[in-house]
Amino acid sequence: MFYKGHGLGNDYLAVDGSKLPFALSPPAVRLLCDRHTGMGSDGLLVRDPSSLAEFGIRIYNPDGSEAEKSGNGLRIFAAYLAEEGAVKVGSLFSVETKGGIVRLEIIDISADGVYNIEAEMGTASFLSSAVGLEGPEREVDGEVLELPGGDKVAIRTVSIGNPHCVCFEDELMVEDLRRRGPQISTHPWFARGINVQFARAVAPDEVEAFVWERGAGETMASGSSACAVAAAAVKAGLVQERAVRVRMPGGTLLVTVGDQWELLLQGPVESVYRGELERGFLKRLQELG
Repeated sequence: MFYKGHGLGNDYLAVDGSKLPFALSPPAVRLLCDRHTGMGSDGLLVRDPSSLAEFGIRIYNPDGSEAEKSGNGLRIFAAYLAEEGAVKVGSLFSVETKGGIVRLEIIDISADGVYNIEAEMGTASFLSSAVGLEGPEREVDGEVLELPGGDKVAIRTVSIGNPHCVCFEDELMVEDLRRRGPQISTHPWFARGINVQFARAVAPDEVEAFVWERGAGETMASGSSACAVAAAAVKAGLVQERAVRVRMPGGTLLVTVGDQWELLLQGPVESVYRGELERGFLKRLQELG
């Protein structure tokens, strides 16, 4: 039984890995996430056993690669667990990811079934090694990255268990994201690739951002990207408040940046459907090996 939900247009499938009758190979993940021949999503969330937390999760990008952490994905996973009766509103629970253990709480559910979910996303690190950046250990604070196409862009790097490159701009244009985002995400400076955000502070407590996710491309919203943008904006002094609203094309998430750079993410999740795979499609997945 598959579940699908979205957080501000960033959609994920969720499933219990122990009940899958096929191997989760990269081709199988790509087929499931395909919006034309599969179920269609920005990624796949797989419930997995954990000896360190109450639940475990594996997070797959639509290209078949694995992600260390996803803020929207984790909140959607929380809604999935609630739909399965595994967690209740108002109780804290922990989830083990490849990027560390995250604590979540379903704060409430609206009359029309939209979940309001909070996630403790860990602590931001600004060290170059934390994002797999080559060269001596340092905090990357406005270094100039030269792109293959000849463009140059000032970058700030942030890790919250997965790597991010934040580029603050005077003006945001989605065309710039689509042109430069892929070049930054796959730049040889970053050993593991990187998530990219173009952002600009618009108020003492608000930042707007466009997101290019590693392994997924342009997304309407991203929880971990919102955390990276908020942390970078606070550190750069571009906002004066530590409770930062991050406005993306899909909507706004609230990120609270603690004194020790701990990050608390809050925002909505809407359930879309639950369903089963048809026999012919399941056979195709099994044949992928």
